[in-house]
Amino acid sequence: MKTTRLALATLAAALTLAPAGPAPAQKPEAPKIGAVAPDFTLPPAAGGTPVALKDLLARSKAVVVIFDATKCPYALGYKERVATMGKEYAGKGVTFVTINSNKTEPAAEVAADAKKNGFAFPVLKDEGNKVADLYAAQKTPEIYVLDPKGTLLYRGRIDETHDDPKNVKSPDLRNALEAILAGKPVPAAETKAFGCSIKRI
Repeated sequence: MKTTRLALATLAAALTLAPAGPAPAQKPEAPKIGAVAPDFTLPPAAGGTPVALKDLLARSKAVVVIFDATKCPYALGYKERVATMGKEYAGKGVTFVTINSNKTEPAAEVAADAKKNGFAFPVLKDEGNKVADLYAAQKTPEIYVLDPKGTLLYRGRIDETHDDPKNVKSPDLRNALEAILAGKPVPAAETKAFGCSIKRI
């Protein structure tokens, strides 16, 4: 009996002292309003020289980062608005850039989608969804607006409906950009992004 108890005690001690398995990897926290957003460098979906966020910030009054998709009906509903706003605000010193992080949408498809929709700004491919993870982006589309120092000033949706733009009553991204360009605080710095989930690896 003593031998059995001793064996059980030894086993319990061994289990207590045994090193635990590796801790589960923690998801990066979403950048907070007023904090500096993560830097990144990504290749254009169409190929060519990689694009660095710091370079975009250096020549812009603001940078609009949009996590986008080629098949998501919500993202598709915003394509025309994104193309139009990208061109409109380029003339005001604001740079738009879209990032596709979906493992199900190859770079060639992303490049073709950008050409079809008349995107006249950088369209980047985030292989392995590393940048989406850095930003804790979950939806397409999901918007992040940064000032020239990389400070996050707005995060969320483009507006409240991906359907007919004539029905828009809360143009949140436009309101944010107009406030930033006027040197005023963003009226609603965070809104709830909605759309399709990013298809991660």
